[in-house]
Amino acid sequence: MVTFLSGGTGTPKLLDGAGVAFSPEETTIVANTGDDIELGGLFVSPDVDTLLFQGGGILDRERWWGIDDDTHRTNSALMDIASAADLPEGPQYLPTEKQTAGRELANWRRFSGVAEFMTIGDRDRAVHITRTSLLDQGQTLSEATARLADAFGLDVDLLPMSNDPVASLIHTPEGMMHFQEYWVGRRGEPSVDTVEFRGSSTAEPAPGVLEALDDTVVIGPSNPVTSIGPMLALPGFAEALAQTTVVVVSPFLGDDAFSGPAGELMQAVNAEPSTSGLATAYPFADAYVIDTDDDAEFDRPTIQTDIRIDSQADARRVIRAVAEAIDIVS
Repeated sequence: MVTFLSGGTGTPKLLDGAGVAFSPEETTIVANTGDDIELGGLFVSPDVDTLLFQGGGILDRERWWGIDDDTHRTNSALMDIASAADLPEGPQYLPTEKQTAGRELANWRRFSGVAEFMTIGDRDRAVHITRTSLLDQGQTLSEATARLADAFGLDVDLLPMSNDPVASLIHTPEGMMHFQEYWVGRRGEPSVDTVEFRGSSTAEPAPGVLEALDDTVVIGPSNPVTSIGPMLALPGFAEALAQTTVVVVSPFLGDDAFSGPAGELMQAVNAEPSTSGLATAYPFADAYVIDTDDDAEFDRPTIQTDIRIDSQADARRVIRAVAEAIDIVS
């Protein structure tokens, strides 16, 4: 049995090769929900959706988010209406008093749908409408995710990290902003002072999550701060990882992150923005998989391979290195 911790695009790319070493029936994926937002009243869970679309064989693999060949008519119409009505564009975080005024799960991460700043496809939007409706009917995020996973034909267990609100908030000299505003709306341009996972201290891991951490855990090449950090902030999560076997795949090629703002965010939490900084981010790690040309050194078993993942064959190569690391430390 193996459990993958997934956020962003790094771990999903790795999962493309998981079958070479791990059977789907013995695989669980715990997905980050700190990036979730409510946009125009719809609850959007980007990291869960990437896994749904990947498992369902419809993921846009050029962008690694959204649905392949999706249309964007609703998004275009929203932009047209905003322009005609002289309404502002860009991320529009709802007022403070509105951030806790609706469904609890969306606390501290509510955005207006006017000229929506995230480009959501029409079929993608249907998933958000369905999820939001299930939530409003009284289902938990776990229950809604399970229904959607069945609909997309997933053959692995997919669990959101929590059914409670946890918002990844980026504090910058320009003010606080949700991670999606910082990364999607502002392209990661503001410098980062600190990162906050609001709600994490009182949130609980979703049903089945801590049990899944009893199995061998693989942390893929996702952003350690905003993709994996929200999970580690949940009560009992990091403690559970300290009691099990954990293999970490580096999201860095030396000092360079594969993608996204991992380097800037690592600096903001006082971790070295490189493969070496993983020892600070993941002190419970039992083994690491790093790039062949990476000179980082750890006091734990380390497997080196070409960790760049541009194809399923690449993913299989890295998964074999993960399996080798597991064999060493299990």
